[in-house]
Amino acid sequence: MFKDARNAQILFLSIFLGLGVMTRDWTIKPELIITVIFTCLLTQGIMMRLQQLNSQSRLISNLDQPSLYSWKSALITALGLCLLLRANSYTTMILAGVLAIASKFILHHRGKHFFNPANFGIIAALTLTSDAWVSPGQWGTESWYFLFFLGLGGMILKQVGRWETSATFLTTYAGLEAVRSLYLGWSFDVYTHQLMSGSLLLFALFMLTDPRSIPNASQSRIVWAVMIASLTFILQHLFFLSTALFWALFILSPLTLIFDEIWSAPRFIWLNTRLTRSSV
Repeated sequence: MFKDARNAQILFLSIFLGLGVMTRDWTIKPELIITVIFTCLLTQGIMMRLQQLNSQSRLISNLDQPSLYSWKSALITALGLCLLLRANSYTTMILAGVLAIASKFILHHRGKHFFNPANFGIIAALTLTSDAWVSPGQWGTESWYFLFFLGLGGMILKQVGRWETSATFLTTYAGLEAVRSLYLGWSFDVYTHQLMSGSLLLFALFMLTDPRSIPNASQSRIVWAVMIASLTFILQHLFFLSTALFWALFILSPLTLIFDEIWSAPRFIWLNTRLTRSSV
């Protein structure tokens, strides 16, 4: 079942969503979840069909366009939006879903999209509408959430092979927060309270490690993760931006193209339900 890491992602994200609804008293309605999932899957199907028609009419090489992403990727994006984005209207969530999926097919280079789809949808909803928001504290700071997310997320990273990205990001961010806490004279309890966030772990373990939208080489992923953690810290504490995580990833995502040129490495692709390596 888990030869394809996306199966595990779908299962685990579904568990997280169920936990949020049942244990955190989230106000997200089941019909809204269904709407977001349907929107992402429908947009995926439409964009794939348009891509096929465009490829046939222009005889575009497969290396010059993104591969035909499966419904699994669209479902993962939908679950990510349901977990992290909130809005007062269905229209806003539908807009986020459409733009998230469409970004994969429009914003790409040599068959690789460089924006995480869910992240793109979240930023689009935040900037284009007036009723969208992200609640970083929606998971609270209970330690069992922290350990649960860390355990399941670790299983995914073991399959995908992107553990150094999450480890570098979390280590850098934790280090910066430690320096700030020491400077302000805060206690260790305050420091740990800031780090034990379910949203932080979901971001670090799932959104930040999408193998289709992050740098290919291990060296570049480490540099990239340090930059994202540093920018997150700056946006959060100097500009008091509660959505700093998502803005940092969005701003620095295009650097993926530059890093892939500096550090050459095989690109990961999803093929025949297994993660395989393919040269660019």
